[in-house]
Amino acid sequence: MKGKKRGWLLGLAIMLLLLSACSKKEKAGAEEIPEPEEVEEEVVIEEEPEEEPEEEGLLRYRAPFTGELIEEENWTRPVLATINNHPHARPQSGISEADIIYEFLAEGNVTRFLALFQSELPDTVGPIRSARDYFIHLAKGMDAFYVAHGYSPDAQKLLANRYVDNINGMQYDGTLFKRSSDRRAPHNSYISGENIVAAMDKVGAADEITKVPSFAFHESVEDAKIGDSASMIIVRFSSSQDFINTFSYDTETETYNRMVNGVLTIDKGNGQQVGLSNIIVMEADHHTIDSVGRQSVDIESGGKAILFQGGIAKELEWRNVEGFLMPMENGVPAKLLPGKTWIHIIPTYSGISKSVTYTP
Repeated sequence: MKGKKRGWLLGLAIMLLLLSACSKKEKAGAEEIPEPEEVEEEVVIEEEPEEEPEEEGLLRYRAPFTGELIEEENWTRPVLATINNHPHARPQSGISEADIIYEFLAEGNVTRFLALFQSELPDTVGPIRSARDYFIHLAKGMDAFYVAHGYSPDAQKLLANRYVDNINGMQYDGTLFKRSSDRRAPHNSYISGENIVAAMDKVGAADEITKVPSFAFHESVEDAKIGDSASMIIVRFSSSQDFINTFSYDTETETYNRMVNGVLTIDKGNGQQVGLSNIIVMEADHHTIDSVGRQSVDIESGGKAILFQGGIAKELEWRNVEGFLMPMENGVPAKLLPGKTWIHIIPTYSGISKSVTYTP
């Protein structure tokens, strides 16, 4: 029995040794086959490109009535003000800041200004004078806010029917309109830029531009130098020296200055000289309609015109293009020089040939 037991134990020991050896071999084999390494996937984060800051002072827009380059678009509604041009009303205030000044006959040989403000509005405008129907039609065509003090019978009917958004000194004398003490009526009525804005709000008028003119502009003065030399210009509304305009071209500023009866045109409000990039003379049919000498002026049919700019004269024509009196060349708007413009509307019966002279 002892021998059998010893043999069985020996066999069990041998079996355990064999099993142990196999286990070690399996472990060794397992160690020889390395486990695959985990590879971290590289994540690429795309950075958004930084927006380049806008350059300050960059002139990227054109002012609609002057063509001058400006930093931001200006959507201010234009204001058209009737300004007295009687000798007792001079010098006037605000005219150096007007984008365009239209000079019309009002009655007889006396002219009035229609000053258009859109790029800027002066502190003071005036003296303000009475409306005429063709002034109102011009304001209507441009959808400008119209300012006047008084009216002719035809103009009164249009204003009473709210034909245009307007404010009139007849209703607001002493409130929105102020009288100066250094002049006598009717040459002393003024309105401030602040009160014009208040007037627009008072009558519920929109304060943003709705119609943009199709004026075209040169890039430089050199581009405009095609035509006859014209450094001195005389425009006559009558034989009276009080209504004869003389313009002289200044080669340094590249603008024209204006004189009447030997007096340089200065803005009373700011002391600045009126400097003009463009002078335009347009012929229009005029008819006297009453004993006072009031006029009917055709601003619809177009006609002959002459343009002065950069010391040069060009014979053109003009048309009413969607409410704007436009100089035309070969069927398209003639290019103006950026800056301020003075437009004379003279009677066809006197004509450019009689009313305008110019010399090199």
